[in-house]
Amino acid sequence: MNLPGDLTPTKVIAVHLNYRSRAEQRGRVPDVPSYFLKPPSSLSGDGVPVLRPRGTELLAFEGEVALVIGKRCKRVHPDDALAHVGWVTVANDFGLYDLRWADRGSNLLSKGQDGYTPIGPRCVPAAELDLDHLVIETRVDGETVQHDSTANLLFSFADLVADLSRLVTLEPGDVILTGTPAGSRPVQAGSTVEVEVSGIGTLRSPIADADHPLEPWGAQPAVSGATRATALGVNAPRPVTLTDAAWSALQRVSTATLTVQLTRRGIRNAFIAGVQSTRPDLRLLGYASTLRYVALREDIRDADTAPLNQQKQAVESISPDEVLVMEARNDPGAGTIGDILAARVLARGGAGIVTDGGLRDRDAVGALDLPTYYQAPHAAVLGLIHYPLERNVPITCGGALVMPGDVLVGDGDGVVVLPAAMAESIAHDALAQEDREAWALERVRAGDSIRGVYPLGDARRAEYEAWLAARAAETTETTPDEQELPT
Repeated sequence: MNLPGDLTPTKVIAVHLNYRSRAEQRGRVPDVPSYFLKPPSSLSGDGVPVLRPRGTELLAFEGEVALVIGKRCKRVHPDDALAHVGWVTVANDFGLYDLRWADRGSNLLSKGQDGYTPIGPRCVPAAELDLDHLVIETRVDGETVQHDSTANLLFSFADLVADLSRLVTLEPGDVILTGTPAGSRPVQAGSTVEVEVSGIGTLRSPIADADHPLEPWGAQPAVSGATRATALGVNAPRPVTLTDAAWSALQRVSTATLTVQLTRRGIRNAFIAGVQSTRPDLRLLGYASTLRYVALREDIRDADTAPLNQQKQAVESISPDEVLVMEARNDPGAGTIGDILAARVLARGGAGIVTDGGLRDRDAVGALDLPTYYQAPHAAVLGLIHYPLERNVPITCGGALVMPGDVLVGDGDGVVVLPAAMAESIAHDALAQEDREAWALERVRAGDSIRGVYPLGDARRAEYEAWLAARAAETTETTPDEQELPT
C-alpha cells in the first residue's frame, strides 16, 4: 500500500451506498450513511494481484475514492471535517459474493480477505483537489464499466467524516472508502481491473486464482440465484435470456397455443386466472420480477422504517423487459398499485404489470402504454389489507407459481407463465403449432373435413409443407428484412 510517511491505519471503514446510481440500481436510497469495517490487513498496493479462492466464481470489483485521515478526529462538525482529511487516493473494494452468506452482514469473509483493498498509486493532499467534482472510472481489460463523479454522492466526504467521528475516533492513517458507482460486477482470473480518479492516477489490480484450495473447515462457498443476481447488478435472478428469434415468436403466438405446449411438457397450471387487461391492444412479454403481499398486521407495518417499502423498491428496481408480478392473495379489496407507480415502471423500461389483487386509478393506468393485468379495480390503498413483505421470491399469482426470471406472455385471453428453462423451446414449437393451425383453418374454410387436417396427419403432411414453403417465399419477397423462427 502507499500511505504517506510511516502512517499505519488502525481501521478501514467502508460506506455501503453512497452514489446515486448505485442506490437506484439497488432499489433503495438511504436517508443516512451506513458502514462496515475491513481489516487493515486487507490493504495492498498498485499492481498487486487480487486472489480468487479456488472453487469460487463471484469476485467483484468496486472502484472507489479513498480518504486518508491526516489529523486525529473526534466529534467534529461537518464544516470542520475536511481539515482532518490529509490525503485522497484511489481504491478498489473487492468482495467475494460466494462467502457473503456466511457474513451475516459483517462483510468480513467476503470483503476482508488479504489484499482485497488495494489503494494507490499515490496519495494526493486533499487541499490540492476539488473533492466535489472528482471523476472516477473503472475499466476491466480496457472496457469502461463504471463512470461517475463525486458530484453525485448522496453523502459528501465531510458528511462521512463528521458522522463517523461522533462515535468512532479517527486516527491518522485510517482509510475511509467512500462508496462505488453503479457497474460493479464479477471478474475472471486473467483480467486486469483499473480504477482511475481524476487528479490522482490509475490503480491496477490483476486478478488471479489462488495457488491452493480453500481449507475445508469453516464456511464454504455457496451461490444462490439471488446472490448471483446481486453480484451481477440485476434485480432478479434471470436464469435465461431468450434469443431474438424466440422473443419474436412469443410476440406472435397466443396464450392458448402456449398452454398446449406447456401441457405437452407436463405443466398444467401456468395460466394466471381471474385477471383482465387495461390495454387488450398491447402484448405483454417479459421476465418476471416478483413482489409478495401478505395480510396486513399493524405491528409489522409499523416496524418497517425503511425510506422505501418493498413495493416501492420493486418499482424502483425494475429493469427493461421485466414484468412486475404481484401476489396479493387473490384479494381485490385494495389497490396493489396505482397510476404514479405504474408510470414509474413504464419510465424504467418495464414490460408490464400483473397482479391478482386490485388496481387503483384504472382509467389513468389504462392510458399508459403499459399492459397491466389485474383482478378488479379498487380505490383503496394497499395499506388497508395488504403489506408488501418481500420481492424477487417465488410467488403464487392467480393460482399459478411464478419464479423470478420466468417468462410471462399476455394477450386478450390472459397471462401465461413459461418456466425459464422451457421458454426457448416452447417459443419454437408454439410457432410451428400456429403455422399448422393456420393451414388447418384455411382448409376447413375451404370445405375440407378436419380428418387428417386437425391434427395434421401423415397423408397430408406433404401438402402442408408445400403450403408452408410457399408462404415463406411470399413473406421473403414482401418483407425481406424480417426473419421468422424456422419451423
